[in-house]
Amino acid sequence: MNAIHNTYWLLAAAAALILIGIGSSLLARRFGAPLLLVFLVVGMLAGIDGPGGIRFDDVAGAYRIGSFALAVILFDGGLRTRRESFRGVFAPTLLLATVGVVVTAALTGLAAQWLLGLGLVQALLLGSVVASTDAAAVFFLLRAGGLQLRSRVGATLEIESSANDPVAVLLTTLLAEFLAAPSGIEGSELLRELALQFGIGALGGALGGFAIAAALRTLPLSGGLAALFLGTAALFVFGATGSLHGSGFLAVYVAGVIVGNRNVPGFANLLSVFDAGTWLCQIVMFLVLGLLATPHTLGDALWPALGIAAFLMLVGRPLAVALCLVPFRYGKREIGFIAWVGLRGAVGIFLASIPMLMKLPNAELIFNVAFVVVLASLLVQGWTLGLAARLLDVALPHRDRAVRRVELDLPGSLEREMVGYAVAPGATILIGTALPGWARLVMVVRNGEIHMPDVAGSLSSGDYAYLLAPPGRVYRLDWLFAPPDEAIEAEREMFGEFSFDADVRLADVADFYALPIRAKDAPLTLAEHFARRYEHTIEVGDRVRLGPVSLIARELDDDGVRKVGLKLERLGNVLVRRPWLARLLPQRFVAR
Repeated sequence: MNAIHNTYWLLAAAAALILIGIGSSLLARRFGAPLLLVFLVVGMLAGIDGPGGIRFDDVAGAYRIGSFALAVILFDGGLRTRRESFRGVFAPTLLLATVGVVVTAALTGLAAQWLLGLGLVQALLLGSVVASTDAAAVFFLLRAGGLQLRSRVGATLEIESSANDPVAVLLTTLLAEFLAAPSGIEGSELLRELALQFGIGALGGALGGFAIAAALRTLPLSGGLAALFLGTAALFVFGATGSLHGSGFLAVYVAGVIVGNRNVPGFANLLSVFDAGTWLCQIVMFLVLGLLATPHTLGDALWPALGIAAFLMLVGRPLAVALCLVPFRYGKREIGFIAWVGLRGAVGIFLASIPMLMKLPNAELIFNVAFVVVLASLLVQGWTLGLAARLLDVALPHRDRAVRRVELDLPGSLEREMVGYAVAPGATILIGTALPGWARLVMVVRNGEIHMPDVAGSLSSGDYAYLLAPPGRVYRLDWLFAPPDEAIEAEREMFGEFSFDADVRLADVADFYALPIRAKDAPLTLAEHFARRYEHTIEVGDRVRLGPVSLIARELDDDGVRKVGLKLERLGNVLVRRPWLARLLPQRFVAR
């Protein structure tokens, strides 16, 4: 009977911790706190050093839970990575995920040797434990915070954070094995193990991904059962690849990328169901690692641990990122932001449990220092993620939409997405405004029935219109389905009162509006000025500040910016003092 009651108590306590974490996260959002930090702190408070007083020292169990959860999280990250994300970032990301991790580990290890007085190999082991960017932290902090980054920056961060874990795992494992048996490992054996980990991991992930996608297309599985199959198959790929001495973490990410870019029926619904499981894995992993932490044993090493965290954030990671990305012509702002978002998370604490499992000297110190580094990273870097993105100008502007838009995933289609709109009374589309050439109406839902465009005819109030459009231009359809007054106001709010063709010279605009510009920029056209300012990563909505106004990229074509809007940013501008100037503007300065 005691065993039964203990089981009830254990289940209730575990569920209570998760509920407390979820409730705390809702409160923490008001203060901008990273959600993952909340769950880690809840685990600590429930542990031996907190008021909960739960004694949890099952390192092996925590390692298994962490492996399971991390495999699911990486697979989910792969599912959400689109193939076009690799274009232009594959080489720099691969370098950052391999050489970058090694450089970060070496630099941090040297700092740890000096600050903690560890032996060289032990210090390098500690550096390897905290060297990789945590995919779980990056994925969840970016998506949970609703932060939209420029395509190259976002792709680099997400792919690097997913692909660098195998290198950190391999470095940590090999250095731990060397400390356990220093005379039993040779350099050639290390290189062979590295090749096996990457080769078998990539091959196992590719084979597993194609097999999972084929099974989902063939087997008659319902939504819930299909999501369960997806997660179980991913864990099989992880376990099978690891048993063959390959990197299971690399394998599940590769498998996820392949499945996410294949034509899988009902993929959008699958992803939404799978998302709940990923959140649960994330929460459980952080709670368990929080329970495992024993900060009271850190003692005099607390300040050195904080010093290592500061070195990693301000020196080690930035130097490694700059070394890997400068040759690929990344801009200073891009490099600065990617360096700052070197978030450490559960992977670092998870890897720190390996020395404890092997009962190596100073294993507990390594674990606690890694915990401090992760806590500091989530607290400092995680809390300032949005601020850094805005200061370094790598975040896309938030667009308030005049109407509600429903977006539907199209598996296998990377250049089009389907969007649905309710046609409101008085919508612009009803007064004769045609759809842009790049958008195509595919069906109309009217009175509960589906009609093809040729049968439906003209749209009417109360219809639901579904269209195909390029993802980067979808938002431009919003104005067509809003009442004219709302559409005009929303458009002005985003792009300002005036717009120009991008072949207008910057000097002409500056002279007309009395704007400050540098002499070397005067001969440039607006398109050239944007291209130079944003270093080939221009997106609609990008801004260039010139004194009291902002120039905003309004429309793009294959060559760059095609039209530019001008928006007043503060009072005192010449157009505010002399609004009659607006009626005298040359036609080329007001083209819509």
